[in-house]
Amino acid sequence: MKKRGLLTLFIVVVMVFLTGCFGSGQEGEEDFVIGIIPSLNQGEMQEAVTRLAAVLERELDRPVDVSVYADYNGVVEAMNYGQIDMAYYGPLTYVIVNKQSGAQAIITQLVDGEPWYYSYIIAPLDAPFDNIEEMLAKSQDITFAFADPNSTSGSLVPALMLKEKGVFRGPNDHDFKDVQYSGSHDVTAAAVEQGNVDAGAIDSAIYDMLVRNGKADADKIKVIWQSEGLFQYPWAVKSGTSQETITALQEAFLSIDDPVILDAFAASGFTIAEDADYLPIREAAEADGRI
Repeated sequence: MKKRGLLTLFIVVVMVFLTGCFGSGQEGEEDFVIGIIPSLNQGEMQEAVTRLAAVLERELDRPVDVSVYADYNGVVEAMNYGQIDMAYYGPLTYVIVNKQSGAQAIITQLVDGEPWYYSYIIAPLDAPFDNIEEMLAKSQDITFAFADPNSTSGSLVPALMLKEKGVFRGPNDHDFKDVQYSGSHDVTAAAVEQGNVDAGAIDSAIYDMLVRNGKADADKIKVIWQSEGLFQYPWAVKSGTSQETITALQEAFLSIDDPVILDAFAASGFTIAEDADYLPIREAAEADGRI
């Protein structure tokens, strides 16, 4: 009897130890890790990503870790090296990582019910030009700001337009007084509003959100150029992600109505996305030698 009692005690101790180390069922799974590009500064997005993680944890039934990266390229490398399971990319960043590691777009945001946004070029309201042609006529006097070099609306699309106009060939080869890269759209908006640059490229949805939230003053800024419509920023999963996980993620995003989350991503809601939606961006990236 004594031996049987000791054996029972041993089994119980082992079970408690294993439960403590590994948990049970879904609780023992590793974190689902998400990386986000810095379309806004990290402080602006922290509350939103915390709330987003909570939504996704409920749907996936596993811990979710969401981090805002310091630059676009960091999110690309994190996916390429298997450090993250999902990422929020700009369209250009997405087509690059799709080619490099096979990441797949599964969801995107809606703005006023539509999955489209634009590249804007903005300038101070009192700038001595009202459209792109007038600005380019004074290019030698213009300090121009792009966002991150890997931004679609803040770099790729306006750079292609400026190349077609013959005034921009690269960061160190152009007809402007100076070209800068601000790193994020909100920094570009602030630089234009404060007169630190003469014009800058920005995501239209982010610009509208900054104005709506009082972070940019539309009475001090004017839009002097607008691109054709661009399909919104994708959320993409790493290659090999199960369909079960993809479906759970899509359902979670489609259910989101938290204004803090929506506002951080300049969204009115979310909708399904797929790789084919980004074909025009892929073609633009190829034309610009990005991929």
